[in-house]
Amino acid sequence: MESIQSIREKFNRAEENMLHSLIEEYRSDARKGVEALIIKAEKHFLALEKERERMWQMFSYERQYDSYSYICGVDEVGRGPLAGPVVAAAVILPKDCNLLYLNDSKKLTAQKRESLDIEIRENAISFGIGRVEPDRIDSINILNATYEAMRDAIQNLDPKPDILLNDAVTIPGISAPQVAIIKGDGKSASIAAASIIAKVFRDRLMVEYDKKYPGYGFASNKGYGSAGHIAALKELGPCPIHRKSFIGNFI
Repeated sequence: MESIQSIREKFNRAEENMLHSLIEEYRSDARKGVEALIIKAEKHFLALEKERERMWQMFSYERQYDSYSYICGVDEVGRGPLAGPVVAAAVILPKDCNLLYLNDSKKLTAQKRESLDIEIRENAISFGIGRVEPDRIDSINILNATYEAMRDAIQNLDPKPDILLNDAVTIPGISAPQVAIIKGDGKSASIAAASIIAKVFRDRLMVEYDKKYPGYGFASNKGYGSAGHIAALKELGPCPIHRKSFIGNFI
């Protein structure tokens, strides 16, 4: 009789289309270990089906505006931190996109964001990133800096979008039609993809800044006003990437 370990290895190696066959092949095996493998595989399929249903809903805006050739999601990250740039991303996904697990980047683990960042970049028709540095934020204020980062991200797209799905805002100075969706990064797959690209890009940037400007904990707090960051700011004073217009209460 085939060992449970051997069967387990088959299940672990199997692609999705093979798992169904394995379940049927070993369903009559009454050994507890094999039954556990089948139960685990069936739970996997159930979870996968629920995720596909969720993603069907996440593409509802994209289906609504299907008459447009290139539908672009736009989102930003870094409006609130005391340090570092504000970063925006714009993403055009293919209409036959079958990516799973896209969501508001804040609801995903760092590891999941990293893996999805790779998948989005590989599957997107186009994506663009824009960033606005702290001195510019201080000069024009964070809202206008956010708009500027978004415009830069859109400008970096090729092909250019026919319509924009934005997370909550309407961007000045853009000729393409725009749809502002409140909490759009949790409702639109394209906006969610943009939020992930922007978040991963900015997080990596802040890790590099942590090496350049040690002591503030940028690698962990990403420039946000954590207790440790504020304490360091009071002790060390600001560094070149601090937003002067944001830190007046702490120095």
